[in-house]
Amino acid sequence: MKGERIAQLELLLRSHPEGIRRAEIARRLGVHRSTISRYVEELSEHIDIYEENNLIKLRSKDDESSPMELSVYESLAFNMGAEALAATAEFRSPHLASALRKLAMNMRSYAPRISDNALNIADQIDKAIQKDREGAGQYNQVLEVLIDCWVSGRIARISTSVTDLEEIEIAPYFIGFKEDQSGRRPITVTGRLRHTKDIITLDISSITEARMLDETYTIPDNLRPFSHKEEEKYDAIDMIPLKLILKEKSALNSFSQIIHGKPEITKLDDGTLLCRMDAENSIELMLRIIQGGTSVKIIEPDSYRKKMLQALESIIAMYR
Repeated sequence: MKGERIAQLELLLRSHPEGIRRAEIARRLGVHRSTISRYVEELSEHIDIYEENNLIKLRSKDDESSPMELSVYESLAFNMGAEALAATAEFRSPHLASALRKLAMNMRSYAPRISDNALNIADQIDKAIQKDREGAGQYNQVLEVLIDCWVSGRIARISTSVTDLEEIEIAPYFIGFKEDQSGRRPITVTGRLRHTKDIITLDISSITEARMLDETYTIPDNLRPFSHKEEEKYDAIDMIPLKLILKEKSALNSFSQIIHGKPEITKLDDGTLLCRMDAENSIELMLRIIQGGTSVKIIEPDSYRKKMLQALESIIAMYR
């Protein structure tokens, strides 16, 4: 267990180059603060760790004398990207401000105007955080825990303001922007609900509390993140290649609220419709198929037909 904690400490330091306090490390690792010194001492035998202004920091010996330098084009591209991110995100990130300041100092000698602009954006981010200290503080704390879980492969237990979910445990697969129907682009976390195969996406601003558990998880090798195909408006998270028989085309309306690809419709000789489309692998998909009643019939894949049959038999048995 101690070896795992030290590995988690290294991941934590690498994801917080600006440094992190001992009390915060203890909270993140779920151990008493008094044990952190031993972990730091043991990890320092392998990598360079130092303390500055009560912050524990990691410094790579290979990089001490060679600061990163971007070209003017790279500097401007990063600057514009950071500006767009700061303007788009609902809550400002202190880590973005910290990263901007570090890069701005590297740009000072060869791109002073870009450097000044980056420092100005960093100041704006800090002011926005101070203005909404409570909301931004909670949001960034939740985001940090989810990132730590994602980096270290740990399950997250979260409480959410979404009333039908309340407290759940999730294996984070992706963290990033996802545009909703209103055009809003919140930062979301997408992952698998623990003990299920269901994939969900949650707006991080709806999460009120997050905690990292000891249980680990792995991301499937065949998972295709953020795949954008022509005329498709979904992130290929965990999709099922469905083949359905529809008695009427309007039966597709029941799928409007779930993630799916463009339906390919073929009219059969008996007047029914053969529909092929990819759809999200979630409990919502099953509910939408049930909502279609006798107007929707699963043809393929056979494994999903069997899963649907088992679910229906369980529901019928409950009412007998």
